[in-house]
Amino acid sequence: MNCDRKFPEGFLWGTATAAYQIEGAASEGGRTPSIWDTFSKTPGLVLNGDTGDVACDHYHRYEEDLDILAELGVGSYRFSISWPRIHPHGGSRVNEEGLDFYKRLVDGLLTRGIKPLPTLYHWDLPQELEDEGGWINRDTAYRFAEYARTVLSRLDGIDSWTTFNEPWTNAWLGYGYGIHAPGRKDIGAAAAATHHFLLAHGLGVDATRELRPECGIGLTLNLGVIRAGSNDPVDVAAQQRIDGNLTRIWLDPLFKGSYPSDMLAHYAPFSPGFSIIQDGDLETISRPIDFLGVNFYGPGTVFAAGREAQARATGYNAGPPPENPDEDHLQILGVETPGRPQTAMGWEIDATGLRELLVRIKNEYTDIPLFITENGAAFQDYVNVAGEVRDVERIAYLEQHLEACADAIADGVNLRGYFIWSLLDNFEWAMGYARRFGIVWVDYDTGKRTPKSSYYWYRDVIKNNTVTLSTK
Repeated sequence: MNCDRKFPEGFLWGTATAAYQIEGAASEGGRTPSIWDTFSKTPGLVLNGDTGDVACDHYHRYEEDLDILAELGVGSYRFSISWPRIHPHGGSRVNEEGLDFYKRLVDGLLTRGIKPLPTLYHWDLPQELEDEGGWINRDTAYRFAEYARTVLSRLDGIDSWTTFNEPWTNAWLGYGYGIHAPGRKDIGAAAAATHHFLLAHGLGVDATRELRPECGIGLTLNLGVIRAGSNDPVDVAAQQRIDGNLTRIWLDPLFKGSYPSDMLAHYAPFSPGFSIIQDGDLETISRPIDFLGVNFYGPGTVFAAGREAQARATGYNAGPPPENPDEDHLQILGVETPGRPQTAMGWEIDATGLRELLVRIKNEYTDIPLFITENGAAFQDYVNVAGEVRDVERIAYLEQHLEACADAIADGVNLRGYFIWSLLDNFEWAMGYARRFGIVWVDYDTGKRTPKSSYYWYRDVIKNNTVTLSTK
């Protein structure tokens, strides 16, 4: 038995990618190294020593990829622009060859009737700017604004822009925990980077209003849905700290013009932390935006650190205790929910978290248009003897999350569109090429593209503006 969930007329369907993950041509066309070039070439930091030097070779094969998008029938394509391809070495000089690539890409999208949705920054900071302090250095926010002005003034045919993708990931995995570029492990640096990302976003909004007042401008965040493992006050407090770090510390300054007081107090012992805030910063950060992008993959459950016994008694798989619990600034223990399926990334699958998050944003922060700018899953895909990739697990995952989107719309959420992550299998950051998120299989030896079953399933969803749910 099947159940159809219809989406509102004009709902925007799309897919998403990022420059370093797909473009390749790392040293072609005037591009210079980013922090991800440096990080991926440092032994032991990326699985199997993989790099984005070639990736999906999209730089040379973009016409083929645009045809794949056109056949899919998407209304929009979300991609990112490589900062070191536009301003090599992070300087002021404009690289015309780099701009020309994106002009061809945009023109190719428009010719095929696909709306471009570019992201100005998806983690590929020019290495020279990192050498000067990176996102710990306030000047980087102003350098971003300069770069944004170049791109905004030179790329035509675009009516919506996004400043940043997941600044939390770059700030905390890159500067706080060291598992993403630039590989630093400094909590105070991560907090400072958080503020400078938000400041740079506000400066990017100002640049857009000045140079492209007819365009919409937004920001994409990966916001957390974190649940306490029990009602014990220490576990609830741990949940609040994680929620503050993942969600409130971003949405509060954007929509309320202030940081959560508990987060400022929590990070006060860490230098430089939020001591770098200057007068007028929050006014800049809280400039009105036209839409908010939401990236969601799954929820999480936490106990306070040191409560492994309680977690296991409750049925959770707590895993080993933290190596340095006294240094764990959040004092939490992530756990696996018993019986809940996971993706190949080890992320739990529970689409109810997406509806919960969207409703919370509406009720607590804003009713501006929302877009799911990333949602998808990695599984152990393979090409069968018939040359097909039958990714039924991914289809089930996407069905559940589109149902959650439909439920959120029924709850009154102003959700305007949905972008699958990702169009192509690609360089999955610290996991290299070992995890596949695409609805199109990429043979990394030959570059051959093979649409998966999920590609054809999504084509039908887009064509009918409807998801058909399989029910028992």
